[in-house]
Amino acid sequence: MSEIRMTGEMRTDYDCEATGLPAERWGEAVFKIGEEEIVLEVSVEKNVIVAVMVGEETAWKGTLEGFKKLLRDGSSG
Repeated sequence: MSEIRMTGEMRTDYDCEATGLPAERWGEAVFKIGEEEIVLEVSVEKNVIVAVMVGEETAWKGTLEGFKKLLRDGSSG
């Protein structure tokens, strides 16, 4: 069996939870709003890589440190 390198959790305001989802290399959370899809993917293969996708397009992809910097220095939307 493969090594579990990270676990995932998902929570909603309907008191729904899925916890302890095991992953060896990557995991993603997918949110669908009408026809739109927003995806947050985390990869733990060599370095921790974070990707944010909107629809089919990657909006941002980089290291965990780069993601922290983006959130710290980015606009408020």
